[in-house]
Amino acid sequence: MAALVKGLGCATRLLLPVVQTWDLDARRWVRALRRSPVKVLFPSGLVVGRKPGPGKQPSKAADEASPEWKRKQPPQVPSSQTPSTWEESGLRYDKALPGDRRLSSVMTIVKSRPFREKKGKILLEGRRLIADALRAGAVPKVFFFSRLEYIKELPIDKLKGVSLIKVKFEDIKDWSDLVTPQGIMGIFVKPDPDKITYPETQLCHSLPLLLICDNLRDPGNLGTILRSAAGAGCSKVLLTKGCVDAWEPKVLRAGMGAHFQLPIINNLDWETVPSYLPNDTRVYVADNCGLYTQAQMSSKASNHGWVCDQRLSKFHKYEEEEEEDQETGASKDWLPDLEVQSYDLDWTEAPAAVVIGGETHGVSLESLQLAESTGGGRLLIPVVPGVDSLNSAMAASILLFEGKRQLRVRAEHLSGDRSYH
Repeated sequence: MAALVKGLGCATRLLLPVVQTWDLDARRWVRALRRSPVKVLFPSGLVVGRKPGPGKQPSKAADEASPEWKRKQPPQVPSSQTPSTWEESGLRYDKALPGDRRLSSVMTIVKSRPFREKKGKILLEGRRLIADALRAGAVPKVFFFSRLEYIKELPIDKLKGVSLIKVKFEDIKDWSDLVTPQGIMGIFVKPDPDKITYPETQLCHSLPLLLICDNLRDPGNLGTILRSAAGAGCSKVLLTKGCVDAWEPKVLRAGMGAHFQLPIINNLDWETVPSYLPNDTRVYVADNCGLYTQAQMSSKASNHGWVCDQRLSKFHKYEEEEEEDQETGASKDWLPDLEVQSYDLDWTEAPAAVVIGGETHGVSLESLQLAESTGGGRLLIPVVPGVDSLNSAMAASILLFEGKRQLRVRAEHLSGDRSYH
């Protein structure tokens, strides 16, 4: 029995050091987890050493390794400097899976004008248009792209807080109606004309010339008109109710960035239009069709084919009312009394606004009344007899650049008079 107890005591003494050794190793592991790393190696290759805490001296090992670390470390980038590469910025993107609900928002924005107006969102497609929007200060929310290179081309500081979603190029082809999609789309907050940063060169060449769009329904025509307005140096473009949405994708593509080069005020009532015009502005209506023009033009102009024979159907009710009044002996002026003149005569003495009507519906009665109240008139572009009226985008371009020519000639004349004196 004594021998058995002695044997157990020996076994206990032999196991005790093993248990203590395991306990010590476990404590070392815990302390190791609590320690800060001596060096941190980033994916870009940057190596950063641990800084000693307050009142502590760097360890001997760190002192010995410091010469080698200094040789390997690239130049430090100031913390205030904006990251210049995708890796330094820490941006991340997601890959869209089939059935992703975020993808359905694209087609909703494209097809639904009420949704765009209610949610205040627009869709921009293509690298150039997106770059113009970012440069103007437009706020992006989501980017869909098929290749990472398309996102890396954009300013990194503009992508913070933006959802980046990589999709298949086939999906973008399904959403886009372009023949050759560019592989990137962006959902933006609808820009506020008062908050957009317009190009300095555009502001320097701005003229006292405005454009009012009335009943323009064709997206391609409106986009072309906006592009011409930006090229001519218009100070502002006003769109009344009845026009196609200026932020529709087809209008945006045809505008080629004009939306971010001059203020565009959308969906206005005629009662509010005068509040957007400078003081003493004269409004001129570009419309050479209808009963009123035929009655007002001289026989010489009519013989030269300056008047088209198309009648404005929406004025028929006024014509019938006038005939009834003539039968009863009463007289009624159912259209404003506006002077008709050729487009190349001087009409830019005061700040001028040109009203362009749609090809199908023409100009509204409200536009004629506004022209009469401001002392404006009607501008006619002569065409060869038998030729129908010009395309609205072409007519707008002719009138706007003619107005620009007149303003330049007047400025040169004034500068010549000053130099003479």
